[in-house]
Amino acid sequence: MELKKAFEELKKEKKRKFVQSVDLIVNLHNYDVRKEALNTFVKLPNSNKKKVAAFLTKRSSIINTITEEDFKKYKEEKVQKKLAKEYDFFIAVAPMMPKIATTFGRVFGPMNKMPSPQGGIMPNEDEATVKAMIETMGAMVRVRNKEMSIKMSIGKEDMDEAKLIENAESIVKQLEKKLPRGKENIKDAMVKFTMTKPIKFLDNVKK
Repeated sequence: MELKKAFEELKKEKKRKFVQSVDLIVNLHNYDVRKEALNTFVKLPNSNKKKVAAFLTKRSSIINTITEEDFKKYKEEKVQKKLAKEYDFFIAVAPMMPKIATTFGRVFGPMNKMPSPQGGIMPNEDEATVKAMIETMGAMVRVRNKEMSIKMSIGKEDMDEAKLIENAESIVKQLEKKLPRGKENIKDAMVKFTMTKPIKFLDNVKK
C-alpha cells in the first residue's frame, strides 16, 4: 500500500477528542541490535513543535533555563523524571556537561533526554547560538533502538497530509543511510495514529 493510501485509511478511523500523534514504525531484519544499535538523530523536513529546555550558566529570556543553582531542586529521581517528561529535548552549554551527567545522567540517560554531542551541546550560550540550537533541535528526532524496530513521532494528525508523507519518506531514506546495510536492514514500515492500529506502506520482504 502506498503512503498516501495508508493515511487515507487512518483518517477513516474513529475520531478522538484530542489531536493524535502520527507515528512511524520501521521494522528491521538482517540486523544485530546488540552490536549495531543506533544512537543518532534524523531530521524532519516539516518540523513538529517540540518543547526544549536548556542547561545554561545564567537565565535566558528565550528558553526555559536550568542553571547549576537549580540542581538542588532536582535531587529526587521522581522530580527528575517529571522534568524529563515535560520536554522533548534538552540542550546545554558544553562546560556544564560533566555536572549534568553526574546529576541527571542516571535518569535522563535511559529516557534519551541527555544533551548529546550529535545534537544539543553548544560551545557557548550567546543568544544567537541558543536560538540556532533551538531551531535545529526542533526539527530533529532522536533514534536509539534496543530492539528490532524503530518508532518515532513524525507529526500530528491535523498537519497537512503532504507534509506528513514527506516526513515519513524522508525518515525512511535517512535510516537507510544510517543502517549498516542500508535498505537491506529495513523489513517494512508502517504509520499509525496514537489510538489506531498501524498500516503498512512499505514491504521489503521478498515473497
